[in-house]
Amino acid sequence: MRQIAIYGKGGIGKSTTTQNTVAGLAALGKKVMIVGCDPKADSTRLILHAKAQATVMDLVRERGTVEDLEVGDVVCGGFAMPIREGKAEEIYIVCSGEMMAMYAANNISKGILKFAKTGTVRLGGLICNSRKVDNEREMIEQFAKRLGTQMIHFVPRHNDVQRAEINRKTVIEWNPQCEQASEYRTLARAIQDNTKFVIPSPLAMPELEELLMTFGLLN
Repeated sequence: MRQIAIYGKGGIGKSTTTQNTVAGLAALGKKVMIVGCDPKADSTRLILHAKAQATVMDLVRERGTVEDLEVGDVVCGGFAMPIREGKAEEIYIVCSGEMMAMYAANNISKGILKFAKTGTVRLGGLICNSRKVDNEREMIEQFAKRLGTQMIHFVPRHNDVQRAEINRKTVIEWNPQCEQASEYRTLARAIQDNTKFVIPSPLAMPELEELLMTFGLLN
């Protein structure tokens, strides 16, 4: 069993990317369990065609016990806990060409580096969830290279994602023939076939700023 975790800054599209990737993995015949670690409790919304699920903590407060709980989303104690407790061994970071998204990805890589020294956690790659930033694909490819990893897929920005979400569905379920559905199937296949798992080499802040400036100034 592979234990995969998806990280990234708030609002970068972790839950959306995760659920659409899970749909792609399911289309490949894989059995997948989702454990959400987001206080918004939206990590299973598209899969279950429902509003945000009640979290374990919500139900514990309501019932005063953890026995006999059936929930779809679990709020964990922070970024490091799944890695520290050995729940996450294969990490993918969702990012974009925006400065704060790359800054967060770099910091997450620092956390992976720390825990990799005493555990089995490794970085599987960067997933670029495009924001249509100038030279975005090339910048994230170079960023990944500097970290010692790969950009495992570039997910283009498309309104079909929002259209599917309005219908509480993954893109693959909403319209399996659309171009964006193909992108998520490609991402799922790339994760399925991935064999490159590394201990990252995070950039110093001046290096990260230089990378941003270099690609930001290109025409």
